[in-house]
Amino acid sequence: MDSIVVKGGQPLSGQIKIAGAKNAALTLMPATLLSEEPLTLTNAPRLSDIKTMTALLQSLGVEVTAMKDGNVQVLSSHALTSTTADYDIVRKMRASNLVLGPLLARHHQAVVSLPGGCAIGARPMDIHVTALEALGAEIELKDGYLHAVAKGGLKGAKVPLRFASVGATENVLMAATLAKGITVIENAAREPEIVDLAKCLRTMGAQIEGEGTSTITVEGVDRLGAASHAVVTDRIELGTYMLAPVFAGGEVECLGGRLDLVESFVEKLDAAGVSVTQTQAGLKVSRANGRAKAVDVTTEVFPGFPTDLQAQMMAMLCTAEGTSVLEEKIFENRFMHAPELVRMGAQIEVHGGTATVHGVERLKGAPVMATDLRASVSLILAGLAAEGETIVSRVYHLDRGYEHVEEKLSAVGAQIERVTG
Repeated sequence: MDSIVVKGGQPLSGQIKIAGAKNAALTLMPATLLSEEPLTLTNAPRLSDIKTMTALLQSLGVEVTAMKDGNVQVLSSHALTSTTADYDIVRKMRASNLVLGPLLARHHQAVVSLPGGCAIGARPMDIHVTALEALGAEIELKDGYLHAVAKGGLKGAKVPLRFASVGATENVLMAATLAKGITVIENAAREPEIVDLAKCLRTMGAQIEGEGTSTITVEGVDRLGAASHAVVTDRIELGTYMLAPVFAGGEVECLGGRLDLVESFVEKLDAAGVSVTQTQAGLKVSRANGRAKAVDVTTEVFPGFPTDLQAQMMAMLCTAEGTSVLEEKIFENRFMHAPELVRMGAQIEVHGGTATVHGVERLKGAPVMATDLRASVSLILAGLAAEGETIVSRVYHLDRGYEHVEEKLSAVGAQIERVTG
């Protein structure tokens, strides 16, 4: 099993190109199921989760062709052979449930296994089910599979979401594009990935208004056509690499970065004494002299502080001046990285959904274990600031969401390598 070895104490300098958003690509890929004409995605990231989604779509009969080193994908659903998403594939990744809405919309039936992914909370499917039932679907849970049918097709309706779920918003948004009549999604999630999905669907011929707000209106059309779409910049990878010079010192420019993607995150960096500047090419980040300052963080739905940057921020605050309090409001069980940071000398107290971090002057390298995707990269970042050598094991989590992390960090001066075996 691979591990990542980091030797701390090296300041960083240079540029890091930020990839297309994993969470956007995993939503855009199932959109091909809505049309028999091809969907071309550019700026697609090269990640294991993308391979998993590719395998799932291919199991349904979708033709997927990767071009230009995998950053361009052409998907065609002109001849599906199945509407069943099997457990063996779906269990590997939460986003697999996003085939449910498109299959119901175009084929009026679907059998989808309950999904898997990182063990960071239950993340139940009931919001998805209730939303699609509002459009006329009949859904029954049997033997771990959702059996869904839409006799005569889906019909537009008012769909109030009890929580601004990103996945449920995406599922019902795709489903509504081919539903008869008008659908109004209330309490919709506002994430940039949803705006990106709506932009792609509109290019395919969908009639959508209000994406990026809490109310999205969709007027169903008879069919969707071909489209070419560039995947939006990954704001989570962006935020992650923006933190690298805060840990290690120096200055890094994140190419493709945009302030509007990470405003709440940048507000916290500013309060911590970190300099962030928009350039023509991206975002330039440097740490002021001395340690960062402690700040309090509460994760929220967009445009609040992203839960997917909480682990990285906690690691940064481990060496900040003062005491910080982090409150996780999106997912339970998402402080599993805290004990690993403590192994490196951090002082962290966890009580339920709240973690209190007492900053120390320096972390010490240690063998640590990744527990989920974002936790894995937080430990690598911590290693950049630690004395000695940090060995991060179980980095298969890392490969689900970060493309060539050791190469990107090495290119700006970090001492980091992947060890196989």
